[in-house]
Amino acid sequence: MTLDTLRPNSLVDQATQRLRNEIAAGTWEVGTKLPGETTLARTLGVGRSTVREALRALAGAGLVQARQGAGVFVTATTPHEDWPARLRQSAITEIYEVRAMLEVEAAQLAAERRTPQDIAALDEAMQQRRRAATAGNAEFVDADIALHTAIVAAAHNPLLTGLFEEFVPSLRRGLIDLLGLTDLRSSDSNHGEEGHAALVDAVRRGDAEAAGSILRAELQQTLTRLQAV
Repeated sequence: MTLDTLRPNSLVDQATQRLRNEIAAGTWEVGTKLPGETTLARTLGVGRSTVREALRALAGAGLVQARQGAGVFVTATTPHEDWPARLRQSAITEIYEVRAMLEVEAAQLAAERRTPQDIAALDEAMQQRRRAATAGNAEFVDADIALHTAIVAAAHNPLLTGLFEEFVPSLRRGLIDLLGLTDLRSSDSNHGEEGHAALVDAVRRGDAEAAGSILRAELQQTLTRLQAV
């Protein structure tokens, strides 16, 4: 194997890409043990810490795996697709199905764990959604998502909050497209007002069962419309 010495800038990125290219080219086949850190560092002209970070990145992409006491072995020649990329390519109906599983549970937890500050945030988000009824589809969708984000936040589960945030960009695009393709707001500019008000009220009252049922019904209704588009 012959590798050119790397330039100082972005050494970890360059080392990662160089090693990834060599793996893709078959320099090391699946199951093959990579040269040690010292050898790779000398070949690439970088420090061992740079090689170590590059190997971590390759492991995160599913290309290599470190085995205790044995070394680092090639496990694949093409990287796993990252989660954000997969979300961008997913159909909005797929996103909605997973969203329903995640957000219904969040609503139930929110009803059990909400604080006075959470209730105030929900009330403000509800008012913003009402004000956005006179605005365009994008602003209305943003206000709607902000309300749902406040509900997820009231569950006080950072992992759940992080997962929901991953969905937001793809969800936003899908909902704006849905409103553009249908006439949901032509006769009711504040579409979904009754259901959202009932949801906030259920969380306020601490009724986890009602909160979950209301949100499940709302999301299923939207999913049915998406499948019909």
